[in-house]
Amino acid sequence: MKLSDIIEAYIKDLIEDENSVELRRNELADKFNCVPSQINYVISTRFIPELGFYVESRRGGGGYIKISKSSLPRQDYINDIIEKIDNKMSQSVVDVYLKEFLRYNILDEKIANLIRVALSDKSLAKVNLADRDYIRADIFKNLIINL
Repeated sequence: MKLSDIIEAYIKDLIEDENSVELRRNELADKFNCVPSQINYVISTRFIPELGFYVESRRGGGGYIKISKSSLPRQDYINDIIEKIDNKMSQSVVDVYLKEFLRYNILDEKIANLIRVALSDKSLAKVNLADRDYIRADIFKNLIINL
C-alpha cells in the first residue's frame, strides 16, 4: 500500500467518527515521516468536493486543515457528484471516483472493474488523444446515471 493510501485511510478513519476532523499538516507529516507537501497532495486529490468532502484551511503558526464529510443521502450524493464532474476526466480521476463509489457501496467491485476497463486509455485508444478525456467524462456520467 502506498503512503498516500495510508494517509488517506487514516484521515477517513478520523472523519468517520464525527464527520469532520481538524488536522495540523506538520503533525500529520511527522506521524507518517513524510514532507508536508505529501499531506497537501493527499488532501487536494482525495478529499475533494466531488467526492463529498469540504476542506477549510488556515495558515500560520496556529493553522489547521479542517475536512468535513457531506451528509447527503445516497441518491443526492450521486446526483451531486454527477453535476460536479468536469467536462473531461483522465483515467486516474475515474479511478478515484470508482474507489470512492466502492468505499460507500454505490457500486460493487465487478461493476467498478467493468467501468474501469471500459474507460481505460487502452479501450479509448482509437479516440483522438485531444478528445479522449472529454469522451471518457461523457461515458462515465452516463454509466453512473444509468446504474
